[in-house]
Parts: sequence; C-alpha cells; structure tokens
Amino acid sequence: MTATLSVDSLGAISVVSEQIGIDPQVVEDLVVANRILFNQGVVDAFGHVSVRHPGRGDRFLLSRNMAPGLVCAEDLLEFDMNAVAVQSDPPRQFLERFIHSEIYKARPEVMAVVHSHSPTVVPFTVSKSTPLRAVCHMCGFIGTQVPLFEISDEFGDGTDLLIRSAAMGASLARSLGQSDLVMMRGHGSTVVARGIREAVYRAVYTEVNASTQLRAVQLGEPHYLSDAEAKTAAKVMDSETQRPWGLWKAKALGL
Repeated sequence: MTATLSVDSLGAISVVSEQIGIDPQVVEDLVVANRILFNQGVVDAFGHVSVRHPGRGDRFLLSRNMAPGLVCAEDLLEFDMNAVAVQSDPPRQFLERFIHSEIYKARPEVMAVVHSHSPTVVPFTVSKSTPLRAVCHMCGFIGTQVPLFEISDEFGDGTDLLIRSAAMGASLARSLGQSDLVMMRGHGSTVVARGIREAVYRAVYTEVNASTQLRAVQLGEPHYLSDAEAKTAAKVMDSETQRPWGLWKAKALGL
C-alpha cells in the first residue's frame, strides 16, 4: 500500500499547489522530505530542504523558519533567485535560504537541495587528517574527494559560520562546484540532486557513510571506493531511490 498523508493534509496540499501553480505531488514530496529527514536523524530542530519549481526554473519552494519535523503544506513558501519570498507579508524565513538560491543559480540542473548538521558528518568537517570518502556502494555519490567550504577564506575570522547573505551562498556554491556534496567546516553539509527523493537519499546516506567510515577508521586504515567504483555505484543507486523513499515515508508518517 502506498503511504499517503492524512485527508486534512491532502486538502491543504491541494490548496497550496493551486496557489503556487504546481503539481500537488511536488508539494507532498517536499512536506514528506522534511518529515523523513527528521525521522532519519539527519536534521533535528535545524536544517532545511528545498525543491526547484518544476515549471519556473527561477523559483524554489522552502518552508518557513521552523523545525523540519513539523512542516506541513501551509508552511511552504515560494522564493525567487534572490531568496526573496514572493508571497505578500511572508512569515519568518530561514536565515540560510541563500544556500538554496545561490546553488540553484549556479547549477541549473539541480532540482533539490538539503542542508543539514547531521551528527556524524560534522566531525569530518573539522578533521585535518581524515576527510569524508565513500566507503560503501550505497554512498558512491560521495566519491573520493569531497569539497570543503572554508568560510574564513573569503569572510575572515569571527563569522558565526552561517550562510547569511547571497555573497556567502555564492561562495558555498563555488566550493560545491560540480559535486553532489559539499562539507562546511564546523557547520555541516549540503547535498544536491536532480530530484527531491534523490536529495533525501543522499542526505541520509551521507550520514550513514560518515558513521560507517568512523567505525572503519577505528578498526584500521579503510579500503575506500576507488573513483571508478564510486561513479559506477552511484549510477546504479541513483536508479533505486524509490525503494528507501517508500519505506522512509511510511515510517515518518506512522503508516
């Protein structure tokens, strides 16, 4: 049986999708993505996920400033590429919405972005000797060399490490380059994908890889995936994201 949101939520999804002029499935997936990421321990009260408007490449959807595990359809806002909410008199928004706007500007093929501070990933952002690398086939998208965003390089000492402006977001996007994942020193990570289900998969398995790699390092020097193995594994697993999405959705919604 396919897991669905409650009747009340589905009604709200229909209203919001009409207001934005978007497929209701996109709205539902964004709500579900927030719930999954919380349920899987990738986000807690902080972190956020967005999706590019499929009919308007210069717009994206992101919730208002709130804990991801509580997001409903009514909490979603539409933003332009300057990270300005297009609704009149919008509620409080995420300070770091520029992460999303600047990545969407820089990477036209990206359709979804997840920013998180998942607990096992953060230590890898500050380790000078052990960078995050793909250690298993489920995590091939991580590859062999994950870019690290060092905020002090452009913005000096004394920032709070948050992406507070378009300039900071653009700097992060440059660090990301053409990768699927960028680490953020002392902060967390950001993943991108061609769809929201793929982005959620990558965010969850970035944390899984970090946890697995940490255990492997404790046992001794890991045998990491080669560049060729990582690329081949990523291609295969990118076609399998529907399976975990269905499971995670049912679990997150208590179905």
